[in-house]
Amino acid sequence: MTTLSQILETKIVAIIRGANPKDVIKIAKALHEGGVKALEITLNSPKALSVIEEVSDQLGHQVLVGAGTVLDAETARAAITAGAKFIISPTVDVKTIKMTRRYGIVSIPGAYTPTEILTAYSNGGDIIKVFPASGGVQYIKDIRGPLAHIPLMPTGGVSLENIKEFQKAGGVAFGIASALVDTKNEITEEYLQQLTDKARKFIQAVASL
Repeated sequence: MTTLSQILETKIVAIIRGANPKDVIKIAKALHEGGVKALEITLNSPKALSVIEEVSDQLGHQVLVGAGTVLDAETARAAITAGAKFIISPTVDVKTIKMTRRYGIVSIPGAYTPTEILTAYSNGGDIIKVFPASGGVQYIKDIRGPLAHIPLMPTGGVSLENIKEFQKAGGVAFGIASALVDTKNEITEEYLQQLTDKARKFIQAVASL
């Protein structure tokens, strides 16, 4: 199964931002136990490239690890070299998209307006991250009107309470940050169990439609 098909199958991309590097493997294992198989390590996290390499080396046979908050092509290349299987950006940077695709890696650029979304897709984005999705479900529905052929991943503002509505509106995958992984919490055994339980609820929510 390809990276893209795996993301589209499980639909949840857990965003790990700002975690203590020593905690990420434990977080990744807890998420995987709950059924989440795609993890985004944001590059504005401590030692992000080393963490990507560690997770890829230790858990690469179980989860897909990608890099997030990738702002330029050279950073994308560094993340890919570290083991990232997909590259996510908050904005549309055509050079980053093309660098990612050159390496055969899944590209998920961030966009918001119809023009940005079409530009990202036309230049090789596999899935377009609609960011921020705090504009709501209706905005996704409106975008899907003229751009129904473009796969959209709402990110930012997606929660257990509204994810089904975002899916009904046309979202093919969902980036979930603090609504799933809150790295401000102390990473105890109790928290990790709660994380597994919450991950399972997100997976069940998108599997039920």
